[in-house]
Amino acid sequence: MIRTRTMRAALSATAALLAVGGLVVAPAQAAVAAAPAPVVAAAQVRAGTPAAHQVVTFLEAYRNAVLGQSSETPRQVRERYLSPYLNYRLDVWAQQNDADPVFRAQNVPVDWSAQQVKEEEGYASVRLTEFWGDGDGQEVWYTVRLTDLRIFDLADEPAF
Repeated sequence: MIRTRTMRAALSATAALLAVGGLVVAPAQAAVAAAPAPVVAAAQVRAGTPAAHQVVTFLEAYRNAVLGQSSETPRQVRERYLSPYLNYRLDVWAQQNDADPVFRAQNVPVDWSAQQVKEEEGYASVRLTEFWGDGDGQEVWYTVRLTDLRIFDLADEPAF
């Protein structure tokens, strides 16, 4: 009886550790039959804060315009969400890099996630992670003015 209690306690402790660690115990057959998980679930971390929501809304509208799935052009979408100076800087960046200045690439991401990581002096820093068809990801950092949610900056590194 004592050995059974000890074994039960050890199994309970192991199960608790696995649960806390985020590991999932599943039968071997289920693991083999399961399809691989996508890189990121659709709508992951899409709108945790107003600033992150604004970045995602912009990116979705911009992507649709780039793909021709919108009545707006990419430029019109940029003018609606971005500051004039940022639009100018993005035009310069596109000419220098021969790539889309918002996606920072020559193709369109298949998915993305956004998370506000900092807020200071009326601005929020939002990290957008873009995911590509080959599974690679890249981060683009947005700076959003909180009073009107206008996007003031986007760069490969955080502005602040």
